[in-house]
Amino acid sequence: MDNTQILGYLGALVVGLVLGLIGGGGSILTVPLLVYLLGYNPIIATAYSLFVVGTTSLVGTFKKHKEGLVDIKTGLAFSFPSFVAVYLSRRYLVPNIPNNLFSIGNFTLTKEMGIMVFFSIIMFLAAISMIKNTKEDLLPNVKQAYYKTFIQGLIIGTITGIIGAGGGFLYVPALVLWANIPMKKAVGTSLIIVTINSLIGFTGDMQTLEIDWIFLLSFTFISVLGILLGVFLSKFISSKKLKKSFGLFTLIMAVYIIYRETS
Repeated sequence: MDNTQILGYLGALVVGLVLGLIGGGGSILTVPLLVYLLGYNPIIATAYSLFVVGTTSLVGTFKKHKEGLVDIKTGLAFSFPSFVAVYLSRRYLVPNIPNNLFSIGNFTLTKEMGIMVFFSIIMFLAAISMIKNTKEDLLPNVKQAYYKTFIQGLIIGTITGIIGAGGGFLYVPALVLWANIPMKKAVGTSLIIVTINSLIGFTGDMQTLEIDWIFLLSFTFISVLGILLGVFLSKFISSKKLKKSFGLFTLIMAVYIIYRETS
């Protein structure tokens, strides 16, 4: 095992740790890790990310549920429209995106580059919403109408399907800012949404891609160990600190991806 592989597996541990702490961010780490460190094509990387994040989040969901930090009804209300949108996006939309999106002079925006840039833009917007918005602290805990949740689930599901993310970095802000769920419960609730979205989205990729199961399962196993550690450590961190840390972490990764893709 060379140094790159060792770093890759250490990264898998961090992926799980981040998911356990903030309920999102697994894909924020997994996709760049697979693309920039391990050299995977972004299309393969986003597919692998769905499986890793989905399986790891499944373990985290059980742990958070035992602590009473999962709002199952709200989670399922987001999940149903989301997983439909994710599956259709991965099965039909992503495979049919043209390899070259457009050209300007000597510059050509490829499908792979476009997905990574779109990924970073969505991350940036989610980060700003969590860093600046104080709605959770100012408003009472009144949940929104389920039809709004349904529409939001469709939109976020389509976005996460395109970028191959579990969507935790989008669902946590949505649950906090739209559904008015406290941060720690939003973290737990997001895991059930991420689990369903990711694993169903991955079934769409299984029909169009060749999967290296030995690598994928070993990477996922280490990530699961990470989420168990993250869930344990989250008990000792306040919701306010989690919210700000989530936003800053997402912002840093968004800037890094834009830098890598444009440099």
